[in-house]
Amino acid sequence: MLPVMWHPSRGAFSLWSFSSKDHRLLSLTLRVTSAQGQVGFTLAGPFFSPRISDFGFRTCFANIPAPRAMNLHLSKSFSPRFLFALFTGVAWGGSAGLAADANNSNIFARSLVSPGDPARLQRALLKARRGDSLTIGVIGGSITQGAAASQPARRYGNLVTAWWQKTFPQAKIDFVNAGIGATGSDYGALRAKRDVLSRHPACVIVEYAVNDPDNDISAETLEGLVRQILAAPEQPAVVLLFTMNQSGGNAQNAHGKVGRHYRLPMVSFRDALWPEITDGRMKWTDIEADAVHPNDAGHAYCARVLTNLFAGVLAGLPDSAALPPIPPTPVPLYSDLFEHVTLLEADALKPVANHGWTYEPTDRCWKTDQPGSTIEFEVQGRAVLIMDWHIRGPMGRAKVQVDDQPSAVREAWFDQTWGGYRLTTILARDLKPGSHRVKLELLPDKHEQSTGHEYRLLGLGTAGVAHD
Repeated sequence: MLPVMWHPSRGAFSLWSFSSKDHRLLSLTLRVTSAQGQVGFTLAGPFFSPRISDFGFRTCFANIPAPRAMNLHLSKSFSPRFLFALFTGVAWGGSAGLAADANNSNIFARSLVSPGDPARLQRALLKARRGDSLTIGVIGGSITQGAAASQPARRYGNLVTAWWQKTFPQAKIDFVNAGIGATGSDYGALRAKRDVLSRHPACVIVEYAVNDPDNDISAETLEGLVRQILAAPEQPAVVLLFTMNQSGGNAQNAHGKVGRHYRLPMVSFRDALWPEITDGRMKWTDIEADAVHPNDAGHAYCARVLTNLFAGVLAGLPDSAALPPIPPTPVPLYSDLFEHVTLLEADALKPVANHGWTYEPTDRCWKTDQPGSTIEFEVQGRAVLIMDWHIRGPMGRAKVQVDDQPSAVREAWFDQTWGGYRLTTILARDLKPGSHRVKLELLPDKHEQSTGHEYRLLGLGTAGVAHD
């Protein structure tokens, strides 16, 4: 017998369950005990489960009186390794702005891309259930940072952490927000150890589906980030969150390949809500503050698709003695290049040659505005990345070259008016192991709308670094 959560949203309750093997569910009975007496609901089987990501049955029980007790009974013939239950129909009060209850079941059912392998999440939940201390981490771009949330408490990461603390009041739940606006999983892979893994998280939510392009390069950098998290000594869970832009686009196809390869739990804000928008049941402005960033209601939805996932794993959480083992990390899908990285922010860069560049501690960059100025650095690795500043201002162009590789021109002028941003770009890859020289030279030409030649180097990164 499993405990079932009650959500007082117009008396509606819905359930989605998954089996990790091809088992038959012959019957399911839900019994609600309320002030008006006991009401029972029974579903007949059989139901079949060819794959964990495909199987499911859903049902919605409407107009149920507020319960004093609720239990779910499964027939003895159903012996799943993992039961995933999504309890939908929560309105979180009128101020949260979630959709009408009649639509919630479909919305949150669609949000589950894959439950993945639950072993790591089970351990995190069990740790919280014991009352231990643990940390929830989030890493991503400006959505994760909370760009359009009205206050920090309304960011999805804070809401998720609040769910953990409310669900496990005896535990101490810490939170680390490693969101940095206008950055992708390439920079995320470079900084994961510093910004997230140094805090020893039990669970890390990764959100780069809007900032990353939907291609194999971003899948490879995401894979490096995922492999770093999976390799951490604490064996944290990794959950992928897919958000969207105003056209409904994201990198879910590319990132989903990585998620499926590593059997990661994956949830999609896009899959949950885009059909509501295209079918006219919801307006973009109901959930988004601009073309990309969720408003408070959007953050609430992001949090909800995540906490539904966690609640489902918790519903079937076994005792510690019955926990399944954590599976070994599979061989890379694309590569392990970005699993082994070095991040050299500007303050850590020591030039081996310098003519006309200065380090600015306030802006934390190497900077020049004099055409012809050159600066050189030596780095170690099989790939080299550059981080520089782009903004609509008096910015110039720099030529960048790694060893005797073909040079590239970096355009620092940016045509948008919303501000500046850090851009991370792979300069060279498939290099021989060892030391490589990176040379930058400020060019005399510039964008026709720019009024100056300034260029700011924020840092360098390397991938494919030799193992310690």
